[in-house]
Parts: sequence; C-alpha cells; structure tokens
Amino acid sequence: MSALTNAKKPANLTLSADVLADAKALGLNISRVCDDHLRALIKAEKERRWKEENAAAIDAYNARVEKNGVFSDGWRSF
Repeated sequence: MSALTNAKKPANLTLSADVLADAKALGLNISRVCDDHLRALIKAEKERRWKEENAAAIDAYNARVEKNGVFSDGWRSF
C-alpha cells in the first residue's frame, strides 16, 4: 500500500436516514464501512475494465493455446 492509502480526507455523503440510523445503532464505523466497500467496488471495476480492454488479447491467447497447446504439454505428467 502506498503512503496515500492511510491519508484521510473529509467527504460529504448523503445516506438514507434509516440506513444511517441502523448503522449507528449497530455501532458500525460508517467511514470505515464506506471506505472498505468503495475500495472493493473500485477494485472490481478496475478488473472489469482491464478484462474488457484486454479481451482481444485474451481471446487470441486462448485460441492459440486451443490450437497449439502450451509449451509444457510434452513434459507434464498429469
């Protein structure tokens, strides 16, 4: 993790009143929950975009393996 990972900045959020009340009643750290969930969403979106941007290369590689196999096909014993 970079040095900026732990840096915190204030942000204004608008949450549903019932969700906020339930979170507070449960003792949840709203900032931590939002940060963790947003981090997970960002990671998933970056992965989705990477796969989309590299789909042609992935398809070409898979086609090559399907046609020619992989380099270790003659050596592996399973």
